Amino acid sequence: MFASRKFLTAGGFFSFFIFGFMDNLKGPLLPEILRAETLNYSQGGTIVLSGYLGFIAATLLTGVMADWLGSRGVLLSAGLSLLLGVAALSFSGANFGAILASMGMIGFGLGAIEVGGNSLMVELYTVNRARYLNLLATCHGVGSLLVPLYAATLVTWEFSWQDIYGCSLGLVVILPTIFCLSQLSSHTPSEPDSKAPSGTAAGRWSWQETLRIGFSPRMGWYYVLLASYVAVELGLAAWLVEYLHQNRDMTVAHASLYLSGFFVMLMLGRLLGSFAVERIGYFRMVGLALGGGSLCIAAGLFGSDRWIGALPLSGFFLSIVFPTVTASVSKLYQQNIGSLLGLLFTAAGIGGALGSWSVGVIGNSQGLQAGMAVTLAYCLLGLLALYVLSRWRGDSPAAEPV
Repeated sequence: MFASRKFLTAGGFFSFFIFGFMDNLKGPLLPEILRAETLNYSQGGTIVLSGYLGFIAATLLTGVMADWLGSRGVLLSAGLSLLLGVAALSFSGANFGAILASMGMIGFGLGAIEVGGNSLMVELYTVNRARYLNLLATCHGVGSLLVPLYAATLVTWEFSWQDIYGCSLGLVVILPTIFCLSQLSSHTPSEPDSKAPSGTAAGRWSWQETLRIGFSPRMGWYYVLLASYVAVELGLAAWLVEYLHQNRDMTVAHASLYLSGFFVMLMLGRLLGSFAVERIGYFRMVGLALGGGSLCIAAGLFGSDRWIGALPLSGFFLSIVFPTVTASVSKLYQQNIGSLLGLLFTAAGIGGALGSWSVGVIGNSQGLQAGMAVTLAYCLLGLLALYVLSRWRGDSPAAEPV
């Protein structure tokens, strides 16, 4: 039972719900942390950075772990890291170093979920893989939408930020429990009507093959494609409220509704796109997504006030890019797929950092309107990478994922 495909699929979906929930809990609680511990903005940024560094470290390390131990072992490790990090944070008090270490541990757990959850869907589903990867990402959106309500409610009840993190332990502990039970079986079921991926099983990992494929020109363009998308998404998510407040004269509360709408559109796009992506094709779907997202961003930035709603609407189009690119890579390269996904998600993390940073830097010198327009440049870069990949005819180890 605990190793059945349905149980593991539900466990994978739950892991991404936890991912979205815990990843976005720091946002509404950061003001509380700064106020309660009398920290400045620079220290607050360092707290966020520590979680980000833990995430990047996890995507690099757990990709190899997925090939050696299997995706369930990675998700078990992720759950334990997250559990320890949240527990330590709940008792960290005013110790700034302890807060940083705890956030880094939480970030490591979240990065491991990113790799382990996607690897698990790749192992379980060789047919309709993009559909399940999009549904997986939808669960992240559900967690992201619920966490502001959770945090705001407990803040209203005058819970401390440590207690709010502590209350989430009851949810977090479920994750390692699920995959501890699943480890009772050594077999990961895949679809009976398809050939199981040959490189996802533990013990088949090859360092030479990982280097050959992972640093090939073709994978390089996949890195550019995914990094460009994440730069757009996180650039918009980080600066949308400030842009609407400063450039469109909205209140922060009103502008925050647009940000919530952006996340709602991300979730809906992944949910609905999951039923269309296999019919339309991976590259065509990504092209439509980047094209539609670019038009929405341009209309929202350069149109009149009545077009401002196009900015959150861009999330509907952009939403499907990440899981569909992941599905495309997993279809092309079946051997050492955990390691390759780790490298792919590391590129995504770098893109996210560059996206929010470049919007801020250009916005500081040229104005936030120009800074937000940088996201359009990233969209064009992503479309360029997609064009190169769609025309690729060399070193193909599998059918073209179009």
